[in-house]
Amino acid sequence: MALRAPLNRLSKSSLYLPPTTPTSATSTDRSIFLQTWHKSRSTRSMATVAPPVTQSSTSRSGPTAIVFMNMGGPSTLPEVGPFLSRLFADADLIPLGRLQPYLGPLISRRRTPKIITQYAAIGGGSPIRKWSEHQSSEMCKLLDQQCPESAPHKPYLAFRYADPLTEEMYHRLLADGFGQHGRAVAFTQYPQYSCSTTGSSLNELWKWRTRLEGPSSTSSAASSPGVKWSVIDRWPTHPGLVAAFAQNIHAQLQTYPAETRRDVILLFSAHSLPMSVVNRGDTYPAEVAATVHAVLHRLGVPNPYRLCWQSQVGPSAWLGAQTADTVINYVRKGHRDMILVPIAFTSDHIETLYELDREVIHEAHQEGGTGVKRAESLNGSRLFVEALAEVAREHLRSGESCSRQMGMRCQGCKSERCLEQKRFFMNTGREVEQVVR
Repeated sequence: MALRAPLNRLSKSSLYLPPTTPTSATSTDRSIFLQTWHKSRSTRSMATVAPPVTQSSTSRSGPTAIVFMNMGGPSTLPEVGPFLSRLFADADLIPLGRLQPYLGPLISRRRTPKIITQYAAIGGGSPIRKWSEHQSSEMCKLLDQQCPESAPHKPYLAFRYADPLTEEMYHRLLADGFGQHGRAVAFTQYPQYSCSTTGSSLNELWKWRTRLEGPSSTSSAASSPGVKWSVIDRWPTHPGLVAAFAQNIHAQLQTYPAETRRDVILLFSAHSLPMSVVNRGDTYPAEVAATVHAVLHRLGVPNPYRLCWQSQVGPSAWLGAQTADTVINYVRKGHRDMILVPIAFTSDHIETLYELDREVIHEAHQEGGTGVKRAESLNGSRLFVEALAEVAREHLRSGESCSRQMGMRCQGCKSERCLEQKRFFMNTGREVEQVVR
C-alpha cells in the first residue's frame, strides 16, 4: 500500500505477533471470553442454531464453503485506523522484531491521518471488499453448474486486516453448520505465494481453527470432527489468470498509435518484500516472475518489459527496483510510453488507485511522460471469474489438501507456528515430517 515514509531504526527480525486476548488472561478467562462473544453474535444474527451441514440429494460431497483469503482494506474512513493497527501488528508482513508490540501501534497512529486522506481521494474507502464479494459470488454460481458433485458452493471472505476478519468468517462457518464435517476450501487471492501474505492468512486461519474447534494432532486432522479444510495456496501461471491479465494489457496497448505500439514499455509492478524475507527463501519473487513470463508468452508481442516492485515501508532494504523510481528514470531517458501492470493484485485497492494512478503516473506526466498509463485491474472481468472457477474446480476434483510446494518451508524458516500450520493443512503425519522440516 502507499506507505512509503521513512521510519527510523526498525529491526528486521520477526519474532512476535500480538495475541488477540491479553497475555495476562488465564485459559479460563479466554474460554469465557470466546463463549460469551460467540453467544452474543449468535443471538444477534439468528433465532436458532444452524443444523449441521449435510449432503443434498443432488450432491455427493456438498455443500462446500469457498473462503477467499486476502489482506482486505478499509471500506470506510473510520476503518482506516483499525486496519493499520492490525497491519503493523503482523510480523509476517512487516517484521519489527521484539519491538513489534510497541512500534506497531506507534507507526499506525502516525500513518493514520495521511492514509485517511489517501482513501478519501479514491472515494472514501477501499473497493476490495466489493470486488471480492462480486468475484466469489459469481465464481460460486459457475461452480454450482460445473461441479454439481460438491454443490452448493457458498462464498465467504476472510480478510487479514479488515472486516470481515478471519475470526468473523470462522464464526459464520460454524453458525452455518460447517463444524460437523463440513468441507471448506481456503482459496488465497494472492496468486503468487509469500509467507508474508498467504502464509500470514493461513497462520491466522489455523489460529482461529485451534481456538474455536480445539487442537488436533496432525495424524488425526483428516478424521477428527470439525471443518474439513483444504487449501488453494498458489496459482501464479494458471492459464485463466494469465489470459485475464493478457486481455487487459492488450486492451490498453490498443490505445497507442499503431506505429509506436511495439515500443511501449510494459512495466509489471508487484508489492515488494523486505530483503530479510527474500533472503530467507520466500518463493514470491520467483512466482511473480513466472506470472510475468507466462503473460508475455500469451500476449506474443515484441514490447520491451521490466518487473519492478512497489509499496516499500521504512529504511530497511526491500526488493527493488522500485516502481516509482523506474518510471521516472525511463521518462528522463526519453521513454514516454509505458503501461503499468499490477501483476500481483486481483482487484483495485489503494496500491493501484492511489499509489500508481495518483502518485506514480501523475509524477510521470509532470516529467513529460504523457504516455504512461495503467492496465485495468481484474476487478469484474468475466474471464477472471471463469479462471477462479476453473482453479477451484480443478482443486475440488483433485482430492488434494494443498499443493506439494506448500509442504516445503523456506530455507531459513525457523518459525514453529509456520511448521505446525503446514502440518495441519497438509493433513498427513510421516510425509509432512519428511517434507517440511
